[in-house]
Amino acid sequence: MRINSAPNRAVRLLVMPTQQQQFNSTHDRRSLKASRGVTCFDCHVNGHTNAATHLVGDIRPQEFRHRIDTPTLRGVNIQRLFGSQRALKTIEDFTEFEQRGAYFDGDPVIATKKGVNVLERGSQVHFMAEFEAILDFPPAPKLDVFGKLDESKATDQELRGQELFFGKSQCAVCHPAPYYTDNLMHNMQVERFHDPKTILGRRAVADGPIKTFPLRGIKDSPPYLHDGRLLTLEDTVEFFNVVTGVNLDAQEKSDLVAFMRCL
Repeated sequence: MRINSAPNRAVRLLVMPTQQQQFNSTHDRRSLKASRGVTCFDCHVNGHTNAATHLVGDIRPQEFRHRIDTPTLRGVNIQRLFGSQRALKTIEDFTEFEQRGAYFDGDPVIATKKGVNVLERGSQVHFMAEFEAILDFPPAPKLDVFGKLDESKATDQELRGQELFFGKSQCAVCHPAPYYTDNLMHNMQVERFHDPKTILGRRAVADGPIKTFPLRGIKDSPPYLHDGRLLTLEDTVEFFNVVTGVNLDAQEKSDLVAFMRCL
């Protein structure tokens, strides 16, 4: 491979430190020592995720800033919605937005002061997107070419979980095979269960429509939900059991988790 090939340039950009609102060289940084900034792969380690959550940079006032989970970049090429507001339609759009807006909380003056790195769309952004498009989902040896379980490899519990996934639990309405996402947004209306209130300085209000994330490789990407509020797959199944009212019993919930660990 040539040194100046697009993939090499893309990787260089993905691991290149750039200035950011909280971690930079100016006196108002959060860190004690000056920082060269952050890289894309600081959060998306090896094209995956560091499982951290952070406050979204493009919402004000402060108490209404969402906490968002760092999603994996595995399988990002089959996704069609990006960003905390899901308003970005390509990974190129998201890359530009991160540099121009989210890294500096949408403040162009502060961005200029701290050294924003404006990426060029036709070469740098495009090369980064090309590299990210080859980050595939992790292997799932029990799945066939249609994304369903191979009965000769699956356990009885996993097969029961698959039947529940595509049946009683209604998971497949939003998470159809083979990638287990419909690339749409859905409103779970969780505000039905609580009144608006402030919790640790953050306003708990209606979330509105949320992106359907792929479930392929889900066992490797805790915590779960868009804001990381669910620490395990068991927590996640229980959450949706309550929110959707499908009334799974203990055995069914266990079977469902067993199936998702195969994805």
